[in-house]
Amino acid sequence: MKIFNLILFLIFNLNYANLMDLNSDIKSSKKREIKELTIKNSKGTKVKITNYGARIISLWVSDNKGNFDDIVLGFDSVKDYFVSSEKYFGATIGRYGNRINKGVFYIDNIEYKLNTNDGSNNLHGGTIGYDSVIWDIKNFDETSVTFSYSSYHLEEGFPGNLEIKMKYEITKNNELKIQYWASCDRKTIVNLTHHSFFNLKGAGKGDINDHLLQINASNYTPIDKNLIPTGQIESVEKTPFDFKKLKPIGQDLYLKNNQLKFGNGYDHNFVLNKTKNSINFAAKVIEPDSGRIMEVFTNEPGLQFYGGNFLDGTITGKKNKSYKFRSAFCLETQHFPDSPNNPDFPNTILDPKDEYYSICIYKFSTFQ
Repeated sequence: MKIFNLILFLIFNLNYANLMDLNSDIKSSKKREIKELTIKNSKGTKVKITNYGARIISLWVSDNKGNFDDIVLGFDSVKDYFVSSEKYFGATIGRYGNRINKGVFYIDNIEYKLNTNDGSNNLHGGTIGYDSVIWDIKNFDETSVTFSYSSYHLEEGFPGNLEIKMKYEITKNNELKIQYWASCDRKTIVNLTHHSFFNLKGAGKGDINDHLLQINASNYTPIDKNLIPTGQIESVEKTPFDFKKLKPIGQDLYLKNNQLKFGNGYDHNFVLNKTKNSINFAAKVIEPDSGRIMEVFTNEPGLQFYGGNFLDGTITGKKNKSYKFRSAFCLETQHFPDSPNNPDFPNTILDPKDEYYSICIYKFSTFQ
């Protein structure tokens, strides 16, 4: 892993000095330079993005007094993402978001063995997931950017040549809209997601346990001590996982509960309540001091809520701020973890005749 990071660091230093101007002709570039792009809307909401990992570097959102703060964790320099112990800040995750038990799954009775990078499990696509590659930039304008990536057959062990397109867009309704499309030349599994670490007070400004959270889910998928789903789907009723109504994230965090013990807090998939609509409300977060509100909408069946349990103060981020324990949360729209090994979970197999499509919307507003 150290050798891989060194190689990436050297590649970065060769490319970073030649970052292209935002107005340059992207289509003519074939050298896969690492670039930084900014999109924004008329409300002043602004997102800085890099094609390294198709990741969000910063997201500036207004509070209820008109002051803007960057509400996602990360680094001031793109090169720091190469060597950080938390490589998923703001990144696009794939080929399979979350964990696959022992890095093994089957399609049509054929066994596929994946690279394992989380103990004995495959996490977020493996050693070199989509967070660690340089994406091509296909289109870029003031409010949106579209990336593409060609994932080759047996990359990290996944079958099939997968062609992916994903788009970030800032809408006039103050939505950060993230869309994914993919197709493959043979049966494969796909589960793409976005991995920003949010703090609605501002990146590095304390913990998130006083944020109010609502998750539109009556059930969740319990995990074992290795953070792998047991295969059961259980009710959140009368458990710390009941976020059907707004409550502080930290309200039930220290109750005696094996699931909280296994996850070192919240690190669980919630089974979203679905309607006949193609896009459904998934979650809402309110930060009481700033008045910021973030709502989440998706067509996905699940939502991973992660409470920053593995942040420990050893990572120095933007403006030399230390990212401390539970100083951020993630809300990752997704199919369920380890779905390929759980036939009762929603199917994640992509057939060559079909196209994969996923959408995640983070909508921002304020209250007075």
